[in-house]
Amino acid sequence: MGAPRVWRKSSYSGPGDGNSCLEVAHTRTLVAIRDSKARAHGTLAFPADAFGAFVQAIKETAGRL
Repeated sequence: MGAPRVWRKSSYSGPGDGNSCLEVAHTRTLVAIRDSKARAHGTLAFPADAFGAFVQAIKETAGRL
């Protein structure tokens, strides 16, 4: 499996250059995230199903706040 090649900025990055955001890339089995301000510092990568469960848990928790 190769590294993700297409990165996109979060829709919550803010105005202008969106200098306070993450970038996300994915393949069929992998989701990777990186800091848009420090791309050379590396990425975090997760199995796609685990990342999906993580995002769902955040949504559920946020809905209870």
